[in-house]
Amino acid sequence: MSSDRLAVRKTYKLYVGGAFPRSESGRTYEVTDAKGHFLANAAWASRKDARDAVVAARAAFPKWAAATAYNRGQVLYRVAEVMEGRHVQFCEEVALGEGLSASKARAAVDAAIDRWVWYAGWTDKLAAVLGGANPVAGPYFDFSTPEPTGVVAVLAPQQSSLLGLVSVLAPVLATGNTAVVVTSKERPLPAVTLAEVLATSDVPGGVANLLTGDAAELGTWLAEHADVDAVDLTGAPANRAMEFEREAAGTIKRVVRPPLAEPDWTADPGLTRMTPFLETKTVWHPIGL
Repeated sequence: MSSDRLAVRKTYKLYVGGAFPRSESGRTYEVTDAKGHFLANAAWASRKDARDAVVAARAAFPKWAAATAYNRGQVLYRVAEVMEGRHVQFCEEVALGEGLSASKARAAVDAAIDRWVWYAGWTDKLAAVLGGANPVAGPYFDFSTPEPTGVVAVLAPQQSSLLGLVSVLAPVLATGNTAVVVTSKERPLPAVTLAEVLATSDVPGGVANLLTGDAAELGTWLAEHADVDAVDLTGAPANRAMEFEREAAGTIKRVVRPPLAEPDWTADPGLTRMTPFLETKTVWHPIGL
């Protein structure tokens, strides 16, 4: 068989509402590996794409938030199972995008899958850890329980293309929120593959929406969007983060500020990425005589 074949150049799409649309602007950009060699074309999401993603996330929120914590955990665990099945592909994309050796890329992918499993296991434990019965004076029961905030916009880390992405996306979904994620611009291929995993697992369409493109451009529109309830600025450009925070304040959003330095994504995250996207509901109930 002849080896003289034309290269099949891939053009990846966005992931919005459980489907893979092209950017309405028609824009794409070239994705290269760490050495500058062409890998694929990715869609460059526009303001309209971001708005469509928010609409999809809002529509999916009531059902996802109303699902039992146990069910959400099972759904998220299924994502980890499908990721495991595409382990080789993830390793190749992480190695090419981040310029890592095969062993280091494999370690990063293993950590990303383990991190997804870890968050899946927390779904039905948060209420016990963060809620409880409150001691009050009077003939009342008083209970506090955590509830999801709503639609969360996430600017994913720009350097850690898979482990960092999972570390900011999984806690949003585990707490019952829906997400609109702007992926790493220079290293989007692991995110594209993760979108394919989400589409072929049990995650309902619209619960997670992934946009490839420029965080500096999309961040402004998501931060000021009135139907976004919270924004995670982890992957925001350093010179734009404060601007995004001011824009988010206009609609009283919850804001997770970007770290001062690139985090160690392999470290135990604790609950610090889940609690910002939870609200505490307190219920009083009279004690019958």
